Amino acid sequence: MSEDQIIGLLTSNIIYVLAAVLIITVIFKGIKIVPQSEKYVVERFGRLHSVLGPGINFIVPFLDVARHKISILERQLPNATQDAITKDNVLVQIDTSVFYRILEPEKTVYRIRDVDGAIATTVAGIVRAEIGKMDLDEVQSNRAQLITRIQESVETAVDDWGIEVTRAEILDVNLDQATRDAMLQQLNAERARRAQVTEAEGQKRAVELNADAELYAAEQTAKARRIQAEAEAYATGVVAKAIQDNGIEAAQYQVALKQVEALNALGNGTGSQTIVVPANALEAFGNAFNMLKGGK
Repeated sequence: MSEDQIIGLLTSNIIYVLAAVLIITVIFKGIKIVPQSEKYVVERFGRLHSVLGPGINFIVPFLDVARHKISILERQLPNATQDAITKDNVLVQIDTSVFYRILEPEKTVYRIRDVDGAIATTVAGIVRAEIGKMDLDEVQSNRAQLITRIQESVETAVDDWGIEVTRAEILDVNLDQATRDAMLQQLNAERARRAQVTEAEGQKRAVELNADAELYAAEQTAKARRIQAEAEAYATGVVAKAIQDNGIEAAQYQVALKQVEALNALGNGTGSQTIVVPANALEAFGNAFNMLKGGK
């Protein structure tokens, strides 16, 4: 095949070659494969036309252009520190961190230029406003409630931007040195007060326990006396019953027995003792011995 024949063949098929190239180009231009973590904002003649989700999408080649590729992954703003004044006029420094993600990229693209800067400014203003509604003690003790209120306020503020605030955190609440010293003095005073209250309560409890012990001892003494009185009454009743059954001799026997026991007790004493006994007592002792012998 000569050179002229080859040139003639190419000239006659150039239209088909160009057509094939055009078709392939149109196919590649019309197919858009969007990653799972992104969304594409498509414009037609410079205006918003559609938003392409993850997967295979088809557009009109040369008319539609995927102008913006937006990541829908959750993002974290850099940690920010802002000053705020509490309701009781205490200056504090609040360290915050915000997490968000883009749900409607068409709003984010066409309504706000710097998303991160806009959210950071909004969070700073809301934090100052919420801190100004609370005393310092409330800021320290109700941090979870404060975080919830800040997140709700931020979500409302950024709703027009197609953004969802997934989490807002207060990392730290810092105070100046003068305020820290004052709080430390207050804390020490509170601890001293609690110690005094605890000591007073302990003394009060000791007094109550001592009173209970004395009351218990008195009750036991009274109980013992009552038992002793009952025993004596019983013994007296037995003696009275014996006198009633056996006459006056039973009483004389008991008296004689007591006299002999007393004499034995005197005789068993230690050391030298001089005992003066009345004359009629000797006669009584003799009668007692005689009655005891008879009793035996």
